[in-house]
Amino acid sequence: MHLYVHVPFCARRCSYCDFAIAVRRDVPSAAYTDAVLREWAVWQSHEIWAESPGVESVYFGGGTPSRLESEAIARTIERIAADRPVAAGAEVTLEANPDDVTGPAARGWKAAGINRVSLGGQSFDPAVLRWMHRTHSAAQTGAAVETLRDAGIPELSLDLIFGLPAALARDWSTDLERALALGPDHLSLYGLTVEDHTPLARWTARGEVAPVNENRYAAEFLQADAILGRAGYEHYEVYNSSLPGRRARHNSAYWRRAPFIGIGPSAHSAWGANRRWNLREWVAYQRAMTAGESPVAGTEQLDDAAVELEEIYLGLRTREGVPGDRLPPETSAAWIEAGWATASEGAVRLTAEGWLRLDALTVAAK
Repeated sequence: MHLYVHVPFCARRCSYCDFAIAVRRDVPSAAYTDAVLREWAVWQSHEIWAESPGVESVYFGGGTPSRLESEAIARTIERIAADRPVAAGAEVTLEANPDDVTGPAARGWKAAGINRVSLGGQSFDPAVLRWMHRTHSAAQTGAAVETLRDAGIPELSLDLIFGLPAALARDWSTDLERALALGPDHLSLYGLTVEDHTPLARWTARGEVAPVNENRYAAEFLQADAILGRAGYEHYEVYNSSLPGRRARHNSAYWRRAPFIGIGPSAHSAWGANRRWNLREWVAYQRAMTAGESPVAGTEQLDDAAVELEEIYLGLRTREGVPGDRLPPETSAAWIEAGWATASEGAVRLTAEGWLRLDALTVAAK
């Protein structure tokens, strides 16, 4: 079993963000922890544990989990371990913004059981950070890495965003070089998308921002693939690369369709063909948990065709690919001829060029 804990609180909404967040100057750490542990208690009698009684990974995502008090994180981890056996060496990740990383905070996270931090750097260009509405400076990212290492956090992941509007004149290669200079174990590189109900969507609708064209987006994706490959990183999933042995185990569980529980506002859970998700907004979620009501906002049962499509899509996202017999022979042959895939040891694997066409190729694979 894998556990995701959604922490919605942020100091400010980023210009591109459509996640379920709650902007708060003061974070209600105790009230939040009370609520998620009430939900966790309800999960203890659920059938989901029948085949996976222990916990393999825990991921605090958001939002900005690093804004929680260290004591709240420790209390949550302690309760999880008290209720369920946690595997030796389980991966326990905390997402953090660079400006939240202080010596006391990092030492508190380490003491609580955090052994991996995912740092949201996004860029090292000051103008880009301002445009994104990020609350940290470029210098704070480097300082945060040093502080986390000094605190003894054993694994570090760094996020960057590519495919920004050309008008920003962002130098993608420089951002990659500065990221690599920090020596992270793992890098997540996400392409910018324009999501509804975000400042970026409003700027785009008014013609103030022109989204990056497809050619530039593809060029930056392929440039990162080449640069990180030369630096010894394994491009193991569309948006993720790591040093050998440093893949994100929690996220890899999603791509294997392993069962996972999500607690907190907007959190999703999945096991087999079952899907469920929680109330999106923090206030509604807290109200439901305080009243002893269900936080579930919706459920879904996938049919066999949907499960098959999901398996193919998730498999094609990864370096392992899918078994060759899951695809029509003429389809995989066409992909290989186009340079979008390779085949070996009974599996078909997309190349970086193929990953740029992932959605279209998945549809063609049905």
